[in-house]
Amino acid sequence: MVLARKTTTIQDVARHASVSAATVSRVLSSPERVTETTRERVYAAVRDTGYTINQAARSLRLKAARTILMAAPNIGNPFYSTIVDAVIREAAERGYSVLVASRIGDDPNRWLSDYLLSNRADGLLLFDGSLDTNRLHGLRDDGVALPLVAAYDEIPDAKIHSVITDNRLAAKRAIKHLVELGHTEIGHIIGPSRNQSTNERFIGFAEAMQEAGLAVREEWLFPGTYNMESGTAAAEHLLASGKLPTAVFSGNDEMAIGLIHRLRLEGLDCPRDISVVGFDDIAVARFFDPPLTTMRQPREEIGRMATRSLIDIIEGIAPEDEPIHVVLNSDLVIRESTRRAG
Repeated sequence: MVLARKTTTIQDVARHASVSAATVSRVLSSPERVTETTRERVYAAVRDTGYTINQAARSLRLKAARTILMAAPNIGNPFYSTIVDAVIREAAERGYSVLVASRIGDDPNRWLSDYLLSNRADGLLLFDGSLDTNRLHGLRDDGVALPLVAAYDEIPDAKIHSVITDNRLAAKRAIKHLVELGHTEIGHIIGPSRNQSTNERFIGFAEAMQEAGLAVREEWLFPGTYNMESGTAAAEHLLASGKLPTAVFSGNDEMAIGLIHRLRLEGLDCPRDISVVGFDDIAVARFFDPPLTTMRQPREEIGRMATRSLIDIIEGIAPEDEPIHVVLNSDLVIRESTRRAG
């Protein structure tokens, strides 16, 4: 029996066969990777639904490299280690390998075209919200838009698939924790200004301060670049001023660690003299002295969901022209770098 549908999709076949759309795609493109029983169920569902394989999509699959490119501004940052591992594991489960690269320059055509347009990679996982998305939309192969999913850093472009965290809400939760501990003098180490996540965290910080009736003091705002040296520089500014806030919210864990280390060299203790909250919960955060209170980002979930979404686009399971936008929450992890004021 052929189901009476105007256009039958791969999702229809999956429902009919009681399998996932990814399994249907795998049977049609790489049947040797699927058990004979599952293959027969999918083939029967194809016959019953009247599904016709899109020949253009099949042609694209046949020339596919079965490789995805993951690009980030600084792949050496410890923040990315868990994400890279999750991306590689999720991709391997779908039969794909992963190329990992740090972004070089501001023109995506210069550093992406060699991978994507020469068929070395089938799609892009982008962990950099500072790129001009108008240029990204121009990356095409024979008129077909190249699959792209933005992850972690927020990109204000509704046309691009994205898997991100709510940085503003997370920053507000960090400040609320400090306010609940009685802190009223709170500083902030800000990340690189070109990152949208940095801007969202600053907005969250400022909103939380305003809601608590607290002033954002210019002399306690410090620019940073998400490395430990930025935290050290912030500490030196504070030491030179002679007036410390009772608490500091750092835009990431590395800057928080640099701050605490430099203050300790001057005999100042965290949290006795100053409480510090980080962001990300990198591996070293719980082993540092003191163990760092921080906002834990769901990095493994970001990596797996973004990779799954990208491969679904590549394989035609998810429509490229109907972008998904997933926003995940971060959790406050309270350790020993914060204490009650006074």
